[in-house]
Amino acid sequence: MPTPATPRAIDGEKAQRIVEAMRRSVAQRGVAGSTFDHVAGEAGVSRGLLHYYFGTKEALLAEVVRRECDLRMTLLEAQLQGAGSPDDFVELLRLTLQQLHDEDPDFVALLFELFTMARRNDELAEGFRAVLQRTREHVAAVLQAKHDEGVLTIHAPAEAIVDVIFAVGDGLALRMLSEPERDFGASIGAAAQAVRSLIAAP
Repeated sequence: MPTPATPRAIDGEKAQRIVEAMRRSVAQRGVAGSTFDHVAGEAGVSRGLLHYYFGTKEALLAEVVRRECDLRMTLLEAQLQGAGSPDDFVELLRLTLQQLHDEDPDFVALLFELFTMARRNDELAEGFRAVLQRTREHVAAVLQAKHDEGVLTIHAPAEAIVDVIFAVGDGLALRMLSEPERDFGASIGAAAQAVRSLIAAP
């Protein structure tokens, strides 16, 4: 029998409804207010079914982030594959950050909540680390492939550069979320210049 740390397969239609309901609930109530009762009601399923599929709230939150990141990485990889220069690569990253802030600030907020929660919860930390690792490896593989093709020149290991890219993006996203009325155009431009220095020929 599955334990709370080993949820059942979650590919069914009901499981998808539960994940989407949790995502909506977090956007409306935050993580603390998103109880299994709320999510079950929004998904139109029993509370017991949430336990059946996910075991714990933390496992469900990790699944929300995993699915969202997988979707975003699939789109980003497809876009980056078409980059023909360092400027193309940087511009796509810039647009991704801007669109995420403009179109889905709730997901940005969820990510930062999970960063904090994962420090206190081993179950959530394990799932969250797996998502971060997979995302880093996927983007690094594209970056390395572009280097091998001669499209750009990386000046450090691909995964290290991706860590820097994500760190810059996370930092800006946090500030953009905290000061929604401020124009961050110049800051994003400065970040793009910093990233370009890591992938452009000297």
